[in-house]
Amino acid sequence: MLIAVTGGTGFLGAHTVAALLRRGHRVRLLARDPGAAPSTVDVAAGDVTDPAAARRLVDGADVLLHAAGVYTFDSRRRGELWRVNVHGTEVVLAAARRAGTGRIVHVSTVGALYPAAEPSIGPASPVGGSREPYLASKAAAERIAREHRADGAPVAVTHPPALLGPDDPHLGDQNARLRAVLRGLTPIWPGRGLPVGDVRDSAELHARLLTGEAPGGAFFGPGHFLTTREYLATVRAATGRALPAVFLPPRALYPVGWLADRLQRAWPWALPVQYGAIHVCATAVPVAADAPAAGVAARPVLDTVRDTVAWLHAAGWLTRRQAGTALSSAVRTGPGSGTVQTEEVLP
Repeated sequence: MLIAVTGGTGFLGAHTVAALLRRGHRVRLLARDPGAAPSTVDVAAGDVTDPAAARRLVDGADVLLHAAGVYTFDSRRRGELWRVNVHGTEVVLAAARRAGTGRIVHVSTVGALYPAAEPSIGPASPVGGSREPYLASKAAAERIAREHRADGAPVAVTHPPALLGPDDPHLGDQNARLRAVLRGLTPIWPGRGLPVGDVRDSAELHARLLTGEAPGGAFFGPGHFLTTREYLATVRAATGRALPAVFLPPRALYPVGWLADRLQRAWPWALPVQYGAIHVCATAVPVAADAPAAGVAARPVLDTVRDTVAWLHAAGWLTRRQAGTALSSAVRTGPGSGTVQTEEVLP
């Protein structure tokens, strides 16, 4: 089977590609930088907003994974969010439909369903109406995917939680936030909570969908809903560090996030405080217990955090002191691997 993939050099995309290759499938990536793609895949050079590149990607492909997207709450990247997340989805899904691609898997996010009218979200939940730029762009992209499905196209939509895990090619948002916590840059936290999952579990979900192992139209990435207190307690348990913190109601921190976003437009380095991240904690709700996840169980979040911290240290993002006891009890696997092995992780 030939599987076309956008976003295959990103965090979730790279783990998914690895899972597909282990199953023996051919993979073709759409990549702006062909040199960033693994040598074991075909490459169609180009960008998701380029119709000609999208046609080259899906030509002759059996299925498509559209995982490309910008995931950031950085206030400087609003235009890029709309260009890639929304317009890119229009271009790629239209090309796949014209090419007669057998199945299209569009990667959304649980945040595209925020704020929710119900106490949990599931397959029947409507797309959210948040005006926060990242969530708004993902909601608009999901509407495009749902419109294609309503028109009869074989489109499945997945909703990953906030993803942690090892082997992150670009140190994405969630792994960068965990690093900031361990560097002591986030002593003040919004209350409420957020969904957290392991990138390897969501990669396995996508591999099952793309290879026909799990039919259906809407899926939720395996994960856990944690209060922010529970999340920080897990990080403390994984590292053996105290990590003092103060918790405040999310809406009390909105003015701080708003001011940080405006400062960020002039400040050259990324700030650890962002309005969008506070807004997610304020509006997030759990995924319904019966929401489909293609039979993929979420691994323990403590294992995920330990493994992520150990990888951050091995990649040079954390010192040994910052990583703490996670270095002696990490669960290590390669990108997208379904095999878990416990080993001593040395500095």
